[in-house]
Amino acid sequence: MGTPLDFGQKPYNSYGAYLKEKYDGKRVFKIIADGGFTCPNRDGSKGYGGCTYCNVDSFTPELSRSLPTIREQIEQGMERAIKGYAAEKFIIYFQPNTNTYAPIHYLKMLYDEALSINTENIVGLSVGTRPDCIDAEKVSLLESYSDRFDVDLEMGMESIYNETLVKINRGCSHEELEKALTLANNSKLDLCVHTIFGFPWETHEMMLRYADEINRFPQIKFIKLHHLHIVEGSIMGVKYKKEPFHVFSLEEYTDFLCEFIPLLRPDIVIQRLFGISDYDLLIAPNWKLKKSEIQRFIDKELENRGASQGSHYTKFQKAV
Repeated sequence: MGTPLDFGQKPYNSYGAYLKEKYDGKRVFKIIADGGFTCPNRDGSKGYGGCTYCNVDSFTPELSRSLPTIREQIEQGMERAIKGYAAEKFIIYFQPNTNTYAPIHYLKMLYDEALSINTENIVGLSVGTRPDCIDAEKVSLLESYSDRFDVDLEMGMESIYNETLVKINRGCSHEELEKALTLANNSKLDLCVHTIFGFPWETHEMMLRYADEINRFPQIKFIKLHHLHIVEGSIMGVKYKKEPFHVFSLEEYTDFLCEFIPLLRPDIVIQRLFGISDYDLLIAPNWKLKKSEIQRFIDKELENRGASQGSHYTKFQKAV
């Protein structure tokens, strides 16, 4: 007799299950598009060098980096997803850098082009950005697509502590995230926030408080949970090589998730429990497992320990 996990039932509100239910069992894949954006924390508007942990190439597929046009990226991305994974429907995902960091007319031109390719099989638009690069006009532009597509606005929370945001040269405060979330309150957009766990100066208890902060915003529909990666080409990577510091082992990160996930509001959909960096650029931690193997390990430990999403959820208290 198998366990619920053996039959595809995970102990948390998973994105895969959400997509399957929403799109009547169709196989839905995200197609990453690189719009050639930069970041205000790189071009001098707010700073130079970017966030200390960041090398944008470490999470951008080689296909997106190597193809010059949006059309080529999307057409070839769709072709690979169909051949390799029997994909049936697609979400166009503007992921690398800050994908609202441009004038409205340019953003509209880019989004329009991306959504015009194989439109009958596109079900969604997902746009990754920084909270300080969102305003009412850009929210309105994204909402204009919501009558035809599901539109997901993803913003980097990273940490809930301004002290951490300063240390990682984020160039953006937690209050700016709160402002962006408030701006998009009661919006047609599906809001997603991205977090990073494992900054060496944040304690276990500090990281657990992320849950309270996420829970207090009812407009947050999706979250992405990541552990800290140390990658080549980043400021943190240079420092780590000179003076290594502790990063999560797979077992430690899983232990943390087994505490964190039960604290989360049960309606939130978890898009990711971890991230995988390009192994050619990864310095640490290298868990030496495939993505599917990591996923199975975490899912099984969550099930074995009875760590289900929302089981320890209580009404939010603002993190301090």
